Amino acid sequence: MDTGLLLSFLAVDLLLVCVPGADWAYVIAAGVRGRSVPRAVAGLVAGYALHTALAVAGLAVLVARSPRLLTVLTVAGAGYLLWLGWGVLRRPTVPREAEGAGEVGAGPRGFRRGAAISGLNPKGLLLYLSVLPQFLVTTGTHLPVAAQTAALGALHMAACAAVYLTVGALSRVLLAARPRAARAVTRTSGAAMLGIGALLLGERLF
Repeated sequence: MDTGLLLSFLAVDLLLVCVPGADWAYVIAAGVRGRSVPRAVAGLVAGYALHTALAVAGLAVLVARSPRLLTVLTVAGAGYLLWLGWGVLRRPTVPREAEGAGEVGAGPRGFRRGAAISGLNPKGLLLYLSVLPQFLVTTGTHLPVAAQTAALGALHMAACAAVYLTVGALSRVLLAARPRAARAVTRTSGAAMLGIGALLLGERLF
């Protein structure tokens, strides 16, 4: 693929990734609560790997053409965010309390939660349906569309990994010795998940 095209996509993609949302809320909560940032981020990236695979297979277009299926996926994602956000608000653990097995982002559970959040995130689906196709070249002697889609999807996953690892690490470093601030940030993250989930439900059901 053309280097200039890749850089243009990366610039747009980074702007989108750097906009706080459900992914940010989850990785901040994970960073505040303990040694779980890499697992949490790996889960988020795995969710986008699923989006990439669907886009390469052409299934994302099928979802876009089926309003009912898109609504089901959106409601499922919103419901999961509401459940997770309520759990974070109910138990706003701070770093010194995060040694137990119940911390956000701990072990396989943290990976699965991250994958569910990004995998069910309509924002990710819309990225692959509306933004990524604009950077695909369908004429000339360029790579097949499926290969281009895979390359752009991999670039998006790399951008997510870099940004989210940084956000999680900064959360830990800046808040590790500040229990009150950590608790406030955790509650804010939970509230953000609730707000995003409610907004998604409102857009689809009302």
